[in-house]
Amino acid sequence: MPGEYRGEPASRFEGYDVLDQRSHWDRTTRRVVLGRLNPGAAAQFFSPDEEPVCRALLDRLLANDDPARKVPVFELVDQGLAKGSTDGWYYDDMPPDAEAWRRSLAELAGQGFAALGIEQQNDLLDGVQEEKTFAGMPASKVWNLWLRYACTAYYSHPWAWSEIGFGGPAYPRGYRNLGVGKREPWEVAEAGAEDPIPWIRRVERARRRHRSGGGS
Repeated sequence: MPGEYRGEPASRFEGYDVLDQRSHWDRTTRRVVLGRLNPGAAAQFFSPDEEPVCRALLDRLLANDDPARKVPVFELVDQGLAKGSTDGWYYDDMPPDAEAWRRSLAELAGQGFAALGIEQQNDLLDGVQEEKTFAGMPASKVWNLWLRYACTAYYSHPWAWSEIGFGGPAYPRGYRNLGVGKREPWEVAEAGAEDPIPWIRRVERARRRHRSGGGS
């Protein structure tokens, strides 16, 4: 049941679980946030053929593979598209988001994406970033579309909030200790503040060299 969910302790914010603060949220906020914990399994927007492709794509974009703390990104993206909940805009050289999703997933399906191994999937997605067009659309904007939806879904989930130390909805309690380095009484100090970006960039450069046959 949603009310029984406990967030996974995050290594950077040891022991912190944003859901410990849910008694301070109003009824509507609790209903909306807790509804994201178990959003339902039946796809509303994506077809049975599109679903495995989309699930694999979202898992690769977010490295969302650990079953012990897997955020239901597919379900959240699917529900948003089914409701027509978008950013409210799209590029003038792109179709509306729903069509762009269907066209891009059809292209991935045609390349057997869902059946590939993880490294092969990563290589295929690296290739998308290097192309000018994908599925007849600007490749960079297809990539932008995927990431926008993936990240919006992931970081709307309480487990992700606990992972980054986010205190959750400020209404109706609000925040009083504003400023760099200041914390509310219920917040937890960050255990490690190393910037992961340099390491990620090194990994990506190594993967690209590997794909191009450049060695280490």
